[in-house]
Amino acid sequence: MAQLVTRVGETLVDRVDSLVAAGLLASRSEAVRLALEDLVERLEREEIGRQIVDAYTRMPQTDEEIRGVDEAFEQMLAEESW
Repeated sequence: MAQLVTRVGETLVDRVDSLVAAGLLASRSEAVRLALEDLVERLEREEIGRQIVDAYTRMPQTDEEIRGVDEAFEQMLAEESW
């Protein structure tokens, strides 16, 4: 596993240490790892969202496609056992 070295402010370190002391995190390393995983996942999802918007902007759905989706949705609702 690779190591990252970074500097953070004392206030943030104190807050992370409080979470570790409360048992919410195992260590500072876990805090950094979880935060980076969340950041990377969020940025990747945002990029996918931008790509989807770009694709629909370049090639919007046709009225026929939209009608088909609406009809399928209405059929699914009708089949639900509310």
